[in-house]
Amino acid sequence: MPVLIPTAPKDGRRDPAGLTFRRLRRPDLRLVHRWLHEPHVARWWYADVGDFDEVSSKYSAYIEDREPVEPYLILHDERPVGYAQSYRVADDEEYAALVGIEDAAGIDLFIGERDLLYKGLGPRIIHRFLQEVVFADGSIGVCIIDPEPGNTAAIRAYRKVGFRHLASADTSEGPVYLMKLSREEFSA
Repeated sequence: MPVLIPTAPKDGRRDPAGLTFRRLRRPDLRLVHRWLHEPHVARWWYADVGDFDEVSSKYSAYIEDREPVEPYLILHDERPVGYAQSYRVADDEEYAALVGIEDAAGIDLFIGERDLLYKGLGPRIIHRFLQEVVFADGSIGVCIIDPEPGNTAAIRAYRKVGFRHLASADTSEGPVYLMKLSREEFSA
């Protein structure tokens, strides 16, 4: 059963967590590059750690819609604090075969600012991202996330939002702990 995560108050006041998302833009790439080199991010996003030109090339492809990934900056009280992305699982043949769910979206995210780690912000970010981005698309019935098995802090955060273990697998990018959350489970 998912844990209820507070979202915007019903009286129209600002979300108490002050969370918003906006599409990633080219001027944000220096910040994303810096975050990718923070030890707490690089430990799990090591495939993306490179020099600025490599990071810029990869994330520019998302910004310019040359790759089927929707990139977002996570803002907390208007301060950029992290990165989140969403994509359709079906756009990656290997991943689609592994997941085996037709109407699935995948997400990846990190909090880049060290001073915000381990303060309960992760589950709120995930919940809001699912609400405002992933499940805002009516064609998405399931969300998939695939942390590395050793990333226990991330797995705990995903469980707090309602994700459940689907499978453990070895992929071309390494071992993953696949987790899923259906639209129905999220809405319950």
